[in-house]
Amino acid sequence: MRRKTSKNKEWRDHYSIQAKKENFPARSVYKLKEIQQKYNLIKKGYRVLDLGCSPGSWLIYAAELTGKKGWVIGVDLKPLSVKIPSNAKVYTADIFSIDDEFYELTGKKFNVILSDMAPATTGNKSVDAARSFNLCEAALLISQKTLMPGGSFVCKIFQGEDFNKFSDSVKAGFKKSRIFKPKSSRKASKEIYIIGLDKN
Repeated sequence: MRRKTSKNKEWRDHYSIQAKKENFPARSVYKLKEIQQKYNLIKKGYRVLDLGCSPGSWLIYAAELTGKKGWVIGVDLKPLSVKIPSNAKVYTADIFSIDDEFYELTGKKFNVILSDMAPATTGNKSVDAARSFNLCEAALLISQKTLMPGGSFVCKIFQGEDFNKFSDSVKAGFKKSRIFKPKSSRKASKEIYIIGLDKN
């Protein structure tokens, strides 16, 4: 058991150390990097909406990918404590309270919507999965309102009894959908990403 714990520790540290070296606030950036390498979703000049953007790793990386002619908007309950790129802006807001006033500020024509949101976990897998599903539904609703035809949607969900229901909802709104588990996700984690490609 001790040997296994040591290996897991080394595995965790590898991504955390790398993130620090590359000036990202969290190791979660490597999940988006894997998604980007596989699907090439974010391109120069794109407009990207990052839901649940704290602590800022996905926002910073997405802003690198869009370049100066692109634009990345982040939304989170918590304000970011890191310096953000000049082609990015962050709004402090509750994802469940986003309304037309918010859309007037941000606009509605996004090429890609990202959601790495996770609920405050309780330790009860069923409760946590249900809370994750609620966040995913909110993210999908926002994507239906703001994502341009042909756009892409990336959403983290905790695997649970509502997983297939959410997967089917994504399939209904996009020409293609994929399920992706990044190598950089912790093996014990129940998180998985559902990717919608080419919005109807």
